[in-house]
Amino acid sequence: MLIVERDNHPGGILQQCIHPGFGLKLFKKELTGPEYYTEFVKEAKELGVEFLFDTMVLELADNTLICANGQYGITEVEAGAVVLAMGCRERTRANISIPGTRPAGVYTAGAAQRLMNRQNRMVGKKAVILGSGDIGMIMARRLSLEGAEVVCVVEIMNYLAGLKRNKVQCLDDFGIPLMLSHTVTEIVGKDRVEGVKVAQVDANRRPIPETEQFIECDTLLLSVGLIPENELSRGAKLQMHPVTGGPVVDENMQTTAAGVFAAGNVVHVNDLVDNVSAESATAGRSAARYAKGELKASDTLDVTVGNNVRYVCPAKFSPERGGKVDFYFRVLAPVAGKVEIIARDGDTVLARRVAPYVNPGEMEHLSPDVTGARSLTIEVKEV
Repeated sequence: MLIVERDNHPGGILQQCIHPGFGLKLFKKELTGPEYYTEFVKEAKELGVEFLFDTMVLELADNTLICANGQYGITEVEAGAVVLAMGCRERTRANISIPGTRPAGVYTAGAAQRLMNRQNRMVGKKAVILGSGDIGMIMARRLSLEGAEVVCVVEIMNYLAGLKRNKVQCLDDFGIPLMLSHTVTEIVGKDRVEGVKVAQVDANRRPIPETEQFIECDTLLLSVGLIPENELSRGAKLQMHPVTGGPVVDENMQTTAAGVFAAGNVVHVNDLVDNVSAESATAGRSAARYAKGELKASDTLDVTVGNNVRYVCPAKFSPERGGKVDFYFRVLAPVAGKVEIIARDGDTVLARRVAPYVNPGEMEHLSPDVTGARSLTIEVKEV
């Protein structure tokens, strides 16, 4: 087993997530991000897993990786099976086209987190955060703890983009206002950010000019979404999901290329590390079975998205292999009251549960038994 990593250390984004809250479900104890991934690194080393650091994978073809490494140069790695776990990158100012000048002081939330938590560099003293994603809210708390003033968090949608618990712990507990249905319309400043213009948006998320106001700040953090890192996936001609931007996978996390599996944020953006760990364990077990010739090919069916469901992962399943499958999905629109989440094969209900509410910022799941199913639709209905 070989892990190819472009960084000089394992752990990915968890290296800079120094806040607690990880591991409660899997390890039954509260850990920081570095403590959480260290548990897996220890286990991997005990199992004899090798690491190839400072290595960029340039191409994937026929389960062969073409890699660039400073020590070994261009290297080929042949594998019995491949698991894609490249994660995500953040959307930048260019991705959302904010007008204005180009001064210092504009960061993605993740870049600011890395600067502060890994490089001990303070990014600003008075900040506005655009986007109520989890990293943005966590950075609002982090900046506050370091003595900076967070003026507000601005969110273009009319609902929270991240977890409700992060709003409570990172915004409410620190008295940081959340401005829903608002966006940044302009960045002001020459050498350094001097402020931003913020306006309310209409039902089509277009700024309403007469509501525009100037907010003084020296820093703008962008927490405006993540993009799965799938240049390799597209280069390998994998079928890509039109909504998630990640490869289409079945219940074994296998892509449309035999022997190529994918897991975590490279498939779809998760909100909890527990979901990423669960998907990764499934992908790892399935890849091992494939490499040993134990995972046989089987016809698959597409999952149908029903009422108020944006996408479902995995997007395919095999009725022949059957068994209970964990399906994760996000809703299209929030529902403040009680809802019923249903998985059905035609008119036959395979699984259902009641939830107190649903919100697009929080992942939902259901685990129906798909043995012999002729179809599968997942839907959310108000009770």
